[in-house]
Amino acid sequence: MPSELRSPRLAVLIDADNASAKIADGLFEEIAKIGEASVRRIYGDFSNPRSRAWADILSKHAIIPQQQFAYTTGKNASDITLVIDAMDLLHSGRFDGFCLVSSDSDFTRLAARIREHGIDVFGFGEQKTPESFRQACRRFVYTENLRGGVTSNQDAAVRAQPLQPPEAAVPILKKVTSQIASEDGWVTLGEVGRQLANVASDFDQRTYGFRTLGELVRRTNAFEIDHPKGGAMRIRIKSVAAPSPGRPAPGKPAPRRRAPRRRADQKPPE
Repeated sequence: MPSELRSPRLAVLIDADNASAKIADGLFEEIAKIGEASVRRIYGDFSNPRSRAWADILSKHAIIPQQQFAYTTGKNASDITLVIDAMDLLHSGRFDGFCLVSSDSDFTRLAARIREHGIDVFGFGEQKTPESFRQACRRFVYTENLRGGVTSNQDAAVRAQPLQPPEAAVPILKKVTSQIASEDGWVTLGEVGRQLANVASDFDQRTYGFRTLGELVRRTNAFEIDHPKGGAMRIRIKSVAAPSPGRPAPGKPAPRRRAPRRRADQKPPE
């Protein structure tokens, strides 16, 4: 019998000092879209109140804790242990991808090193994560978009607000569309989505408050949309109509008409 196709094997490594336990449900739901979380490890000092919240949900998600006591102030043993484990797992050759959960730029070189081996790296961190780490990953997901399972009214209110307004997505959407558009300017939405993943690793329509890319594109009102029944959705950048001859451009006052000049021997009108 033919062997069943298996999902990509992923190693999930969580920096407990730089990731909130509130994202756990959303995190593993997101990872399940990518592949199978074969290894699930978390690193931190769980005697510290900042990381203790993770201890209450380890069994729920089958996460293996790697306790690192802070014997010396200012020395981050958790980061070092995470990097060592990541390199061991990389050289085992058993994994198709790594999920690094942290907002710490110290993992930038680790992400780059893994990708040099042809292995995908998916980053998960807060919006404050430095650009260097975000761009070192094939895809980067803001953890603020993963807090769908929280029960706190305060957290739910924060999650209801998009991280950025829809208009903030227009420049990158236009840039990507112009890069791959055909001669008539049209491009399928699927192609736009794939190019976005290549150009901006941290692009996510949820950042702007929408579930799908199509919903976001419609909301910006910056694109013409063609969606035939049963066909793929296409978009094209709206062109700015040139003003008609003799008509002022939008936002500019009409020029004042000058009265005709009278000849010296012409009498003024009575």
